[in-house]
Amino acid sequence: MLAPRYWLTWLGLGSLRVIEPLPYKWQLRIGRMIGRLVRLLPLPYVRIARRNIEMCLPELSPDARKTLLKRHFESLGIGLCETAVTWWSDDERVRSLAQVEGLDHLQRALARGHGAILVGGHFTTIEIATRILGTVVPINVLYRPTRNEVLSAVMASQIARHGQRAIQYDDIRTLVRALKHNGAVWYAPDQSYRNKGAAMVPFFGTPAATTTSTSRLAHMTGAAVLTYFPQRLPDGKGYKVFIGPELEDFPSDDPVADTARFGALLEAQIRHHPEQYLWMHRRFKGLSADYPDHYGRDTRLRKRAPVSER
Repeated sequence: MLAPRYWLTWLGLGSLRVIEPLPYKWQLRIGRMIGRLVRLLPLPYVRIARRNIEMCLPELSPDARKTLLKRHFESLGIGLCETAVTWWSDDERVRSLAQVEGLDHLQRALARGHGAILVGGHFTTIEIATRILGTVVPINVLYRPTRNEVLSAVMASQIARHGQRAIQYDDIRTLVRALKHNGAVWYAPDQSYRNKGAAMVPFFGTPAATTTSTSRLAHMTGAAVLTYFPQRLPDGKGYKVFIGPELEDFPSDDPVADTARFGALLEAQIRHHPEQYLWMHRRFKGLSADYPDHYGRDTRLRKRAPVSER
C-alpha cells in the first residue's frame, strides 16, 4: 500500500486528517470551495450530474438547473470534509451536530427479534449519516470497496471501528447472518445494479437498472424494512436524520413493485433538498445494450472503478 500509485491517496487522507479538528463552520467553507473548484474542471462527472438533473427535474428552468448543479458540487465538497468527521471525530462531537428522529421506530422493529433493514439513498451526506446512525444503535454497514486498496482498507476499518461490522455488498451470507441475529443493517440500494436480481425500475420516470434485493432479504429473514434519510441543515446547524416507520405490507409477492415503492419514497426525499443527492452517478444504465445510452461520450466510465456504496 506504500507503492507510488497510492501516494496521492495518502496525501488526500492526510489532508482530511488535518481538516478533522477544525470548527464545523470552517469545514463547510472549505468544502464549498473544493466543490466550486471541482465543478470548473473538465471532468465527465460534471456532465453526468448535469444530464441527470435534466432528466430527473425537467420542470426546472435552465437557470434553476445551473444553480442546482453549482449547489450540488458545493455539497459534494462538504461531503468530502464530512468524511474527516465521520472517520476520526469522537461520538460526542458527532452527536452534538445531529438530531435523530424516529429512533423509536427502529427500537420497535428490533424488539420483534428478526432484525431491521434500513434503506436510504446516495446523498452527499452518506458518510456522516452512517456515522450518526452508529451513535444511536450498533449497525452493520453494507459497502462496495473501490479498486484503490488504500482507500478501501481505510473505509472498511473506519466503518468497523464505529459500527458492528462492515459487510461487502456481495457477502450475502454475512448479511443474512447479521439479520438473523437481530442486527440492524444499513445500505443504499439506489445505484445502478446489473447483476443477478436486477430489474428496470422507474427512477424519476425513467427506467434504471436496480437491485430488488431488499424485498428478497426481507422474505428470507423476516426483517423489518425502514427508511433512513439524512438532511444537512442550513446555516451550519448540523444534521437531521429521519428513521421512518416500518413499511407496511412489505415485502409483497412482487419484488419489482416493492423496489418501485421504495424508489418513490426516495424521490420524494430528494425533492426536499435536491442539491444533496449524488447526481454524478450514472444512474440510468440499462440491463443490456438494447436500452438507451443517456450519457453519450461518458460511456467510457463503464470500465472505471465503482464508487463506494452503502
